[in-house]
Parts: sequence; C-alpha cells; structure tokens
Amino acid sequence: MTLAGWLLILGFTALVALLAKPFGLWLFALYEGRPTALHRLAGPIERGFYRLSGIDPTSEQRWRTYALHLLMFQVVTTLFTYAVLRLQGVLPLNPRGFPGVGADGAMNTAISFVTNTNWQWYSGEATLSNLSQMLGLATHNFLSAATGIAVAFALFRGFARTETGTVGNFWADLTRITLYLLLPASIIYALFLVVCGVPQTFAGSVDATTLEGARQTIALGPVASQEAIKMLGTNGGGFFNANSAHPFENPSALTNLVQMLSIFVLGAGLTYTFGKAVGNTRQGWAILSAMLALFLVGASVTYWQEAAGNPALHQIGLAGANMEGKEVRFGIAASALFAAVTTAASCGAVNAMHDSFTAIGGLVPMFNMQLGEIVIGGVGSGIYGFLLYALLAVFIAGLMVGRTPEYVGKKIEAREVKLAVLAIVILPLCILGFTALAVVLPAGLAGPLNKGPHGFSEVIYAFSSAAGNNGSAFAGLSAGTPFYNGLLGVAMWLGRFLVIIPVLAIAGSLAAKKHTPATSGSFPTTGGLWIGLLVATILIVGGLTFLPSLALGPVADHLTLLSGKLY
Repeated sequence: MTLAGWLLILGFTALVALLAKPFGLWLFALYEGRPTALHRLAGPIERGFYRLSGIDPTSEQRWRTYALHLLMFQVVTTLFTYAVLRLQGVLPLNPRGFPGVGADGAMNTAISFVTNTNWQWYSGEATLSNLSQMLGLATHNFLSAATGIAVAFALFRGFARTETGTVGNFWADLTRITLYLLLPASIIYALFLVVCGVPQTFAGSVDATTLEGARQTIALGPVASQEAIKMLGTNGGGFFNANSAHPFENPSALTNLVQMLSIFVLGAGLTYTFGKAVGNTRQGWAILSAMLALFLVGASVTYWQEAAGNPALHQIGLAGANMEGKEVRFGIAASALFAAVTTAASCGAVNAMHDSFTAIGGLVPMFNMQLGEIVIGGVGSGIYGFLLYALLAVFIAGLMVGRTPEYVGKKIEAREVKLAVLAIVILPLCILGFTALAVVLPAGLAGPLNKGPHGFSEVIYAFSSAAGNNGSAFAGLSAGTPFYNGLLGVAMWLGRFLVIIPVLAIAGSLAAKKHTPATSGSFPTTGGLWIGLLVATILIVGGLTFLPSLALGPVADHLTLLSGKLY
C-alpha cells in the first residue's frame, strides 16, 4: 500500500461528494418537470414525440398504471433486441459478416441489457455487428438507465406528495430523463473520449503489422458513443471483451478516473434530489454519507488485500502485491478502486479481472452486489434500493422508541414494511436459490473452471451479478451455455422487476398518506445516529443472509491459501 493509493481513494470519494449537488439540482429540475437550459433546443423534439405517440405528459398515473406501462415497455424492447440479435447476419452495418446470435444467447443478452445488467457471455468484438452494438445494446443503455431514474422519481413523489393517488407519468419521466440528461451528457462525454483516443467509426477492423513482422487484425467500431452511456448509465457492457481494461475503451489514467466518477455521479446526485424533493436536503446528505461510509470500507479492504498479495506465493518466497489480472497502466490502487466502484454501483464495467483478485479482495465486490448494489448504486436503482433499507431501519427505530415509525413526514406502517421486505428478499432468493441449483446439477457444475472454494465463488458471483443487475463476472465461469444463459436470464429479470414493482407500490401507498410533522418524540433521520443505524441494518441483513455462502467461497479460499493448499 502507498500514500498515493490512499490519496486516490480519498480524493475520489471527495470528488463524488462535491459533484452530488450540481448533478442533484439538474435531476431535481427533471423530477419537477421544470424547463432546463436545454429545453429551447430539445423541447420541440419532446413535444413532437408526445404528438406522434399520443401521450399526454400532464396526465398523472397511479402506481399500478405506472408499473404496467413500464413492464409493457420492457417486454416490447426485449423482444425487439432479441430480433435484432437473431437477424444480425442479414442486417446492415455488419462489416465483419457475423452470423445471427443463437436463441439462448440472444435472449440472455436482450434481458441483460433491458434490465441494466449488461452481462456478457460473449466477446463483443468477435460476436456482434456495429448495428447490434448500437441499435440492440446502446439503445438499452439509455432506456434502462432512464427507467431506473424514473422509478426513483416515482418513489420520491410518494414521499413528497400528500393524499393523492398518483406518482407521475412514466412516459414523460422516461422521455425527459433521456432527452435532457442522458443523451446530451453522453454526447459531451463521447467527444471527450474521442479526444483521448477512443475509436468512433463504422469500420469493422484494421490490419496492422507488429514489430515482429506478424499481421494482426484490430477490431474497431463506434466505441466512444457506447462507452459514454455505458458508464453514465451504470450499464457496464463493453464494446470489447476486455471491457475497460482494453486501451480502446480506457486509454489512460485520466479516462480511468473520469470513468469511475461517471459511474457514481448520477447515483450520488439522486441522493441530493431526494432531499430537495422532500424539502430537507439533510435527508439526502445523510443517505449519501451512509453510502460513502460503506463504499470507503469496501474499497479500503480491497486495496489492502490486493496490495498484500497472494499468501501462497509469499510462502515460496515471491513477495509483492497481486498484479495478476491487472493492467500495469493502472496498477493496484486504481484497479482495486475501480472494482469497488463498479460493484458498489450496478455498473459491471471492469479494468481488471476480478477472478484474479485475492480471495478477500474478490469478496468485497461480491458482497457489494449481494447487498443489492445500494452503496451509491445504479442510476435510480441505488437510491430506491437504499430507501427500502431506510424504511426497514426506521421501522426498527420505531420499535425501539415505542411509536409508529415515521420517515420524512410519512408514517411507515405494515403495508410499507411488508413491501420493503418483499423487495429486499428477492435478491437472496435468486442468488442463493439459483446458486444451489448450479452446484448440484451437472450442467451447472460444467461451468466453473476452478475447483474447490474458488469454483464455488465463480458460480455465486455470477448469480450475485445477475440478480443484482451488475454484469461483472469471475471470468473463470464458462457461462455461454443454454443452462447458464437461461438461469442467469431469469435471475436478471426477477432481480430487476420484482424489486421495481414493490417500490412503485410503496410509492403509491405513501403518496396517499397525510404528512406527519416531526415532534420531539420522532426519531431523527439526519444525524450520525441515523447514519450508523442505516449502515448497521444493511450490514446485519446482508451479513446474516450471505455469511454462510461467503464462508464456503472466498473465506474458505483465503484460509486454504494461508494453509498452503492449492486446487
């Protein structure tokens, strides 16, 4: 470990905190539907879209209607992407002549990008055409991110409104978020990446002669445009198989820092938006403080373990940090920080191979995902997932003080607590249930390339990533099979939409309630005690749920390395 490494982690965290307010204010303008500086330019496009589609953006929807329209949209776009991938071989913009994707792989990929997971069982540069990358995948990078923010906005309205049955209009939210935030920010970001050396071309490849005289085919394509929304939308699906470890996706230390910041800025900004929505920005700062506290612990443990190196190698006299699977351009600190960032958010982009991390260094990214990636979290999904834990924490606090729990002016009663618990329990059911199937069925056991605890870690990491809608992987798992494509696809769909539906139900329930003013008997939800309770609730729930499986995987892996046993 070095001072420079610690300064990178602390400086990055400080930058995230500083950027939360400006991004939060822009998001708050979209939440309220107020004009922004871009409305003069993009306003006619928005109004034209409403006229063509017959949508009335002023027509408010109850939570059931909001949820129904959201789910219908996801189903239609999933089928559209499935068709694009299957027909890839006969569609244009396919300079390298790739055939259509197989049925199970196409469905897995369509579900993956619709759910903001962006799990990739394939090598992008060797499987997908430029059209598939742009129309089939990059489109979802915008729409899935906008969907997550829209759900967060609906939940914010549930807390902010009183005695009403509506939580907004899904189509208006989706359109404004895409048109006034994600699209313009991605254009600016993509131009920055092009300046830094990231390709943006319709060419399929270029042939080059190496210094040794050999000829090499180098894949190209519209990389910068996909890379920008991949990060801003916490999507994570790379144009290349090596993802952000590839120099065409992430060419320098500057782009590496900007990529990490772009993963976090919208999720952090939404905490400030929440505070503005409920009329008390201290509520948002309290949530962000709890998120950053969890993140700092995870990033520090990962850096410590990767800098400490592999104990099995130390025993044979090879001392040093663990550089296996890492880019020398970034080194230990930047690789460990990136791993913590991408799994604390539902991003999944990687600049190092997590399968090559030390056992405990790999445990942290896995545990981040098992918590539902609420540590900053994905765009929208992070804040609404965190608020589920906030409802659970305030319920516990209410039991301790002997009165009905209250949070930001709303009484939290049995209906909200049951819905919150239902949403929280979906992830462990998917992760642990599907992992159990995979490690007892022959088709599942054929996937992991490693034996022993590390092989188990590869399997549970995959289902943690799928159900948590992250998309990163322990690359030692051969997941491009009908068994894993099917089961991981189901996990991705359930992990996304069986959380969103209870969240929208909570929004509708809260919106119908009266505002309850705080009294001297109310539990304060802005100070250090509240932040500590939030963090403790998250860690206890996550720890009690996943500790046995972590003991069988990364913990056992670490102990066997210490004992000198290898598999």
